Amino acid sequence: MDLFEYQGKQLFARYGIPVSAGDVASTVDEAVRAADAAGYPVVVKAQVQVGGRGKAGGIKLAVSADEVRTHAAAILGMDIKGHVVHRVWVEHASDISEEYYASFTLDRSAKKYLGMLSAQGGVEIETVAEENPDAIARITIDPVDGLREDACRAWVAQAKLSPAATDGAVDILLKLYHAYVDGDADLVEINPLILTPEGKVHALDAKVSLDENARFRHPEWDEFVGLEKTDARELEASEKGLQYVGLDGTVGVIANGAGLAMATCDIVHEVGGRPANFLDIGGGASAQVMANALEVINNDPAVRAIFINIFGGITKGEEVANGIVQALEQVSIASPIVIRLDGTNAEEGRAILSKYESDRLVSRPTMVEAARTAVEMAEARP
Repeated sequence: MDLFEYQGKQLFARYGIPVSAGDVASTVDEAVRAADAAGYPVVVKAQVQVGGRGKAGGIKLAVSADEVRTHAAAILGMDIKGHVVHRVWVEHASDISEEYYASFTLDRSAKKYLGMLSAQGGVEIETVAEENPDAIARITIDPVDGLREDACRAWVAQAKLSPAATDGAVDILLKLYHAYVDGDADLVEINPLILTPEGKVHALDAKVSLDENARFRHPEWDEFVGLEKTDARELEASEKGLQYVGLDGTVGVIANGAGLAMATCDIVHEVGGRPANFLDIGGGASAQVMANALEVINNDPAVRAIFINIFGGITKGEEVANGIVQALEQVSIASPIVIRLDGTNAEEGRAILSKYESDRLVSRPTMVEAARTAVEMAEARP
């Protein structure tokens, strides 16, 4: 669950992380009231879950109520990279001496938490990583041990933040770590984390992604529900309990396991195609789960072919095959389907599928062959 900036700041504030005084507004009058309460000058910021707001004109400084009214009227309803602005965050403008970057996420390969800190904030961290990777100080944290203050101070020193920012940065980073762990987040990011001329450090922005699997522990997350999804496909998949990310290609992808789903998207790219989605159905491939996945992909008008890539583990190959066959009886599919089935009892599964093969349902033994066939089918359709 990705939060808007204002929601991320509200979450940060619960953990004692200092943020600028402000409020969210969905109308021009509400924006003016928020500005009056925050104190001028203020910044009016479009609330969309995409980067590039500033370049698109979605972040404006205002020194009076009239300017707030003008900027809010222009920003509300604005389209930023396909995201329509329905809310603005109006906050007191901050004087900035230096800008930093800070985040926590999961390092899956190391099976530890990963913290990243840089004295080069205010720009995309990907840009910093590409142009000057040494500017990013990384720390891996054992979840059992947690982040200790001495390790945090050493991390801040490694990042070469201003000495004036050390104490404030350490305090915020420790709180940000607790927000990440106790808040069951997949990502918490502050960019920029700023140092003011008075030597204060606080969060000027907030990017938070929460782990949907932990929702049962957080009834307070209900306040985040009901906000618009920017992708109708993702909303439908979420309602069906599927892990889905919409993309812009023509080959629909279904796989069991996040790693296999990512590898499937990669292989589609490698053979010259473009995936229309990332869809992970998890460890099983029951008829109902498969039917739900096929229905979501079938409702995407951009899809021209479907690539089902299943590796049988605990769920055996013949069970997977029977699930696919039953799902196809439940859903009328508009696009041709290519299936790659491997793993436990794969031969038995492929034998079951062979009885149903046609020019619109084919099986291939390897990922590369299946991906290539799916791309060819997608390109052959009008």
